[in-house]
Amino acid sequence: MSSPPPDRWSRHVSTSPPATLTYGDGVLLRDGRPHRVLSGSLHYFRVRPEQWADRLRRLAALGLNTVDTYVPWNFHERAEGDIRFDGPRDLGRFARLAQAEGLDVIVRPGPYICAEWDNGGLPAWLTGTPGMRLRTSHGPFLAAVDRWFDELIPRVADLQTIRGGPVVAVQIENEYGSYGDDHAYVRHVRDALVARGVTELLYTADGPTPLMQDGGALPGELAAATFGSRPDRAAELLRSRRPGEPFFCAEFWNGWFDHWGEKHHIRSARSAAETVGDILDEGGSVSLYMAHGGTNFGLWAGANHDGGRIRPTVTSYDSDAPIAENGALTPKFHALREKLTAIDGAGAERPLPADPPLLAPRRLPVTRHAALLDALRAAAEPVHAPLPLSFEELSLASGLALYEAEPLLPPGDHEVTVTGLHDRAQVFVDGTPAAVLDRESSSFTVAGTGAPVRLALLVENQGRINYGPLLGQGKGILGGVRVERRLVHGWTIRPLPLDEWTRQDTARAAAAARPDGRAGFATATLTVDEPADTFVALPGFGKGFLWVNGTLLGRYWEIGPQTTLYLPGPLLHPGDNTLTVLELERLGDRITLHDRPDLGPQEEYVETFE
Repeated sequence: MSSPPPDRWSRHVSTSPPATLTYGDGVLLRDGRPHRVLSGSLHYFRVRPEQWADRLRRLAALGLNTVDTYVPWNFHERAEGDIRFDGPRDLGRFARLAQAEGLDVIVRPGPYICAEWDNGGLPAWLTGTPGMRLRTSHGPFLAAVDRWFDELIPRVADLQTIRGGPVVAVQIENEYGSYGDDHAYVRHVRDALVARGVTELLYTADGPTPLMQDGGALPGELAAATFGSRPDRAAELLRSRRPGEPFFCAEFWNGWFDHWGEKHHIRSARSAAETVGDILDEGGSVSLYMAHGGTNFGLWAGANHDGGRIRPTVTSYDSDAPIAENGALTPKFHALREKLTAIDGAGAERPLPADPPLLAPRRLPVTRHAALLDALRAAAEPVHAPLPLSFEELSLASGLALYEAEPLLPPGDHEVTVTGLHDRAQVFVDGTPAAVLDRESSSFTVAGTGAPVRLALLVENQGRINYGPLLGQGKGILGGVRVERRLVHGWTIRPLPLDEWTRQDTARAAAAARPDGRAGFATATLTVDEPADTFVALPGFGKGFLWVNGTLLGRYWEIGPQTTLYLPGPLLHPGDNTLTVLELERLGDRITLHDRPDLGPQEEYVETFE
């Protein structure tokens, strides 16, 4: 439940304890003394919990005094009403580990986070609700946010510095000015934070343009900017609009993420360090996005839409960060450390951690198991419907859905069209691969004989859109399937939530039928004396999913750019470990382990807002 808008001055001066971070005359203060936030983004949900302490230690050694993290709603409440803060979702443990390293913590609770994360962090059960109006003052959306904040924000409030914890600031929404201008909604989010106990510094973060700042900033709350270049222009804009506020770059993009089918984006160490130096020369505070990127484990990678096509994000979230996906210290780490430690020298006193150990490279032969369609038919109970159902109607957040029907086709060639395909479908006619469709190319030709044909469409959700006006768009077959002008009715549908499958589920599916030599399940055994990290490649395979001891590591796809998947040592145990592959197109005959990542051909990228 929301409270009336508080009086900002009263909250900070009269009725509440003083915030740890305050400001005046353009200077940021910590406990009344001049201070700079030197932060780095590190997302607990992209790192195995066993590795949190190690990655935080590396972040501190970089010369940073703060770590910031988003909180993805859908990661904590996958199913409506089932809210969890255990294991990899233990935000409190992550924050306390940061505190043990001497780091302050900034929490960015959304409810929308973008972050190249599936659905921008919003739960699929929420965005799939008919009539829902996301990120607005629409009553049902606000009510859902309030229920979520009732669980989340008191936990954040208990971690504030005033209560003995490490949290010094909390962000209001996330880059809202890139999405809309419903200020009543942004105020509601701010008031919801305050009503649930947040007394530390609040701030908004938006792009460095008047349009974006107009949409997302709130009077009386610190306005920060997110950018990758030209900090002098950002500082000039913010100071012209907010005299007396300190300059804070809430995200400095020292690297960038990757989409399937594109190149691996990098930014040179020199370029990143020079721009950080420029931010510091402006007297600014900064957060490196990302300091350590981590991995989009499972099916949590999101997608973008460029106005013409969907652009799914790869499994790796290395993002060319100074601390690499496996924790290695990169040349960018050392270049940035030199700039950051020149401010107060704190990081220079910390010993540099050695790179994490790696398994020796090797080859693992694979054993082929059940053929694709037979395995998937055995893996899920069928749902019957006159027309194809969307993922949302199937209560399916991610994964695959197998749609099957048996239309009668007269003799001759017939065009079959799938309307509203989101995102990709492999088509089988009488069990034989016939076509691969996507959103833009969703028709194929079938030869009829006057008899029914068995039509199967294996539809993949390639990641829910995380940014822009198409946020919350549905998945699956959203329209229908027709032969020429005639709709196909009578569908059998099998929802396949791959990221919810247990080790027993994958084993049962793999054993459900005989191999056919083309696609389906395969396994390999990795024997280790002492677990350590490695990078997994699948040469000769086409597209699919890889599990390690029952944990879904992520997607692979031969179109790249990444050709190796990071396998953290904590997922392995001494002795025999099982790697399970679900291959959609073409099985290879071996899996290979490498002692370095291959993230693909490189392309320099620097965001300029032009």
